[in-house]
Amino acid sequence: MAFPPAGGAPTAAPAGPRPSRPSSPSGRRSARRRRRPWSLRTRLVFSAVGLIAVVCAVIGTVTTIALHTYLYDQVDKQLSGVAMRVAGPPFGIGKTPLPDGGGGRWTEDIRDAVAGPGQPVGTLAAEVGDGGGLGDSAISSQHESSTGERRISGSSLTSAQRKALSQVPRDGAEHTVDVPGKGEYRVRYVIGGHGDFLVGIPTTEAQNTIDTLILAEVSVTAAGLVAAGIAGAAMVGISLRPLRRVAATATRVSELPLHSGEVALSERVPPSEADPRTEVGQVGAALNRMLGHVESALAARQESETRVRQFVADASHELRTPLASIRGYAELTRRGREEIGPDTRHALGRVESEAARMTGLVEDLLLLARLDAGRPVERAELDLSPLVVDAVSDARAAGPDHKWRLELPDDPAVVYGDDARLRQVMVNLLANARTHTPPGTTVTARVYPSPHPASRVSLEVEDDGPGIPPDLLPHVFERFARGDASRSRAAGSTGLGLAIVHAVVTAHGGQVTVDSVPGRTVFGVHLAVHRSSGHWSSGHRSSGPGSSGHWSSVHQSSGPGSSGHRSSGHRSSGHWPSAHQAPYAKPLFTPP
Repeated sequence: MAFPPAGGAPTAAPAGPRPSRPSSPSGRRSARRRRRPWSLRTRLVFSAVGLIAVVCAVIGTVTTIALHTYLYDQVDKQLSGVAMRVAGPPFGIGKTPLPDGGGGRWTEDIRDAVAGPGQPVGTLAAEVGDGGGLGDSAISSQHESSTGERRISGSSLTSAQRKALSQVPRDGAEHTVDVPGKGEYRVRYVIGGHGDFLVGIPTTEAQNTIDTLILAEVSVTAAGLVAAGIAGAAMVGISLRPLRRVAATATRVSELPLHSGEVALSERVPPSEADPRTEVGQVGAALNRMLGHVESALAARQESETRVRQFVADASHELRTPLASIRGYAELTRRGREEIGPDTRHALGRVESEAARMTGLVEDLLLLARLDAGRPVERAELDLSPLVVDAVSDARAAGPDHKWRLELPDDPAVVYGDDARLRQVMVNLLANARTHTPPGTTVTARVYPSPHPASRVSLEVEDDGPGIPPDLLPHVFERFARGDASRSRAAGSTGLGLAIVHAVVTAHGGQVTVDSVPGRTVFGVHLAVHRSSGHWSSGHRSSGPGSSGHWSSVHQSSGPGSSGHRSSGHRSSGHWPSAHQAPYAKPLFTPP
């Protein structure tokens, strides 16, 4: 992997309006609630219940209006009979003149008229004078006598009641009037043999009947809507069960690793949910057809990838022999007894150099082809600490202009893997840091137990170089990925180093990560701890007072008299001398 330094100051954030966000936690929670969509089941149930509510409201309204009309018609008919008894028959029909012959009026008291037999309790009447004003008036009421007997008698209207009656039009039609202290009345102006009167009866019974009907309708509607909601939720849930099975099939397919390798796409919607005669069946049948097409495409892709891998493996294998021959003949010619000129010697050196570089490329391609084909790597117990020490020692020899640091645990970091391949991973990571950072950069290699999960051990290579460009960072583990447009090979890179790291770590069941900002780039390799090695007992010691700490501090000494061994906190590796220990210290070893 080759890439140019991501030099320069960090780019500023693009200008422009930023999306507004709720300023408080409660505002954010309410915004999330508003954005949460309703499920299909909820929408169907609410739609059905809403439709039932509308139907019930229409039926209740029509029923109430019809009952209101009917009851008030009955009240109006009763009012006509009451008015006839109070005002008498129409003028000139059956009237009895007074003894003095005065005006043809009856001499009955109006109080007796409203409290007479057959008159409903609460009947009121007011005589209308010639000028339109109200004369004598009375209203009936029921009360108990001293003997406990209920009797109906009449009493005069109050001034407020008389004022309310005086507003009634004199058109002979029934009108609804709110009489103060008595409630709603139906009042009518009537002309009879006894004179002109305003007569009214209460609508309390009719209104109570209507109110009772409304209460019954509301109660029955509410109970019906609750029952409809419960039953609708159950019915819709049963009806959507096939759709949920179709969604479950799609979910299982979405969780399959379809991006690489041979994929066994055996998931299908059951035939019972793929009947094209139903809506859900049409969705299931369409999903099955799509899965069939995807399976065919994946099979064709896998076949093509297999042919490419086989071709790369065969070509790489076949190229190894002629490349070895080219290097051998070039070296033999250069070392022969015949005298050759300087130009020829330079050309032979270039032939050997390019043949060596091409041999490395062929070996890398062959390794990747074997790993892609799923060939298992060799497995054995392996301590990562000596491996890291050896790799850093080699990197220091190759890059003396860099500063090299080690951070190692007190206890063995044992994994189950291939020593040669994991060593190649470490060599590639260190070479990557050495090649693509300027002289004087500090490169730190560390081994430590991963806190999440605790059954893993991590190996990191960190440098304080300029970093990786953000646009290149997602592609660093791709093959032949290069940061420079010219694809220059001046640094000797083939663009396969990090791809090999990723392939080898994946073959070991591990994970490789990268995090890069200007001034700090970290490549991490996370592998499973070998089960038989147990947990990192003493390596997890607390860093509190009196503790020996977590890291074994090691300082490189390359001068004469170096003891050539590591600290007592780890097995000897034959490379680095021992030094003091400190909690979470960062031991340094730098070139002399």
